[in-house]
Amino acid sequence: MLAALGLAGCQTISGLNPFAGGPASGQPGFVRGFLGGIATDDPAAALAGRQVLSAGGTAVDAAVAAAFMMSVTLPSRVGLGGGGACLVFDPAKAGTEAVMFLPGARSSVPADADRPAAVPLLARGLYALSTRRSGRPFEALMAPAEQAARFGTEVSRGLAADLAAVSRPLLADPAAQMVFGRPGGGPKQAGEMMLQPELAGTLGQIRLAGVGDLHQGVLARRLEEGSRAAGGSLTLEELRAALPGLAQPIDLPSAGGDRIAFLPPPADGGVAAAAAFEAMRGGADVAEASRRGLAAVAAFRQRGGDPRSYVSAANLPPAGLGALPASAGLIAFDRTGLAVSCAFTLNNLFGTGRIVPGMGFLLAAAPNIGGVQPPLLAAAMAYNSNIRGFRLAAAASGQQDAPIGVAGPAALHLLRGLPPQAALEAGAPGAARTHLGACLNYLPGRPDRCVAINDPRGAGVALGALDQ
Repeated sequence: MLAALGLAGCQTISGLNPFAGGPASGQPGFVRGFLGGIATDDPAAALAGRQVLSAGGTAVDAAVAAAFMMSVTLPSRVGLGGGGACLVFDPAKAGTEAVMFLPGARSSVPADADRPAAVPLLARGLYALSTRRSGRPFEALMAPAEQAARFGTEVSRGLAADLAAVSRPLLADPAAQMVFGRPGGGPKQAGEMMLQPELAGTLGQIRLAGVGDLHQGVLARRLEEGSRAAGGSLTLEELRAALPGLAQPIDLPSAGGDRIAFLPPPADGGVAAAAAFEAMRGGADVAEASRRGLAAVAAFRQRGGDPRSYVSAANLPPAGLGALPASAGLIAFDRTGLAVSCAFTLNNLFGTGRIVPGMGFLLAAAPNIGGVQPPLLAAAMAYNSNIRGFRLAAAASGQQDAPIGVAGPAALHLLRGLPPQAALEAGAPGAARTHLGACLNYLPGRPDRCVAINDPRGAGVALGALDQ
């Protein structure tokens, strides 16, 4: 029987003794005792990831399953038309690496593109993430999202709030009206059923034919044609050339021999988060650290060069970033100490606001075109390479507050000794919505000293993955 779910705030995780019998390998509940933890911006996605951990999957598997589920249940911020970036700590490698799959920029935009779309990379990016240390078949990780799209899922509080914010322009698109609108007019409300049969068909085709089909197969040709109809005007050449990549994070010393890694550019919210963390190491309060972090990323966007040179830079001019796109995040860790922290985006709330006809997903907005800026994607991972131990994972959304939503709680916990919940409450101000996983005695180690928490001001969920 699955343990009760904590739907907000904090879930403390403790170990239980395994016992014989029960579900078969690969079924939820197969693994007994301590499994890890997961926190996301969407309840259904957190549950999907927890089920994967319970079936014997790794933190990487849980993150992939949760991200695909968010493409169904939180399509305002996560979708096949978008992308993201993740940090992965692998105890076997005693280090952290970044998997980069941001929605691709366009070198040029055809004249018929009235809503220029970014080149999609979510599916390829999640496949790349799954290669870092998966324990379950990739197609099995996609299946829950496909089923949710086909048979329906309830509109969450988070999605309902996003719908309310942009309902008028969004529902002007007939395909979006079919998915997100009520029969009598207006957007769907929290708790109402949402069916997405076209998205289910696309997910099913990807599951059967592989993610490459969306970039150089039947789905790619359909996407080229459909994106033209939706005003995004993607080309087969762009789809084929779009590939995820691996990168070295921005890595800083923390406390007690630990290190902390932040997302590197082009996910340059990591520059801001790293600069804010470094400022708090020097004694700055949360507000000053946020200011210095935003100044660092604004200078980096203006001047370029080595992003690490901005992390400790002093006397930078105040940031003038303007409006920034929405994002979403997740963290996951498993019993072995493998951990993942991710941030996702469509470069705008609901991307371009248009669904690809016949394919069921929204196109992400092309960055740096028509006033669309890239988001400040923010995630971090603290670890100790000497003992190969996982210490902390953080991810946050909240436009300009996303970087301090990662750096603030991490610094208050790691550098100043605040308990994780107190660190989150004091260190994630304004619009920041933070997901935090922390193990006070590392993993592998004492799982009873691990927690998975998120900001109760948001609509997300943090689950301690226990089975009993």
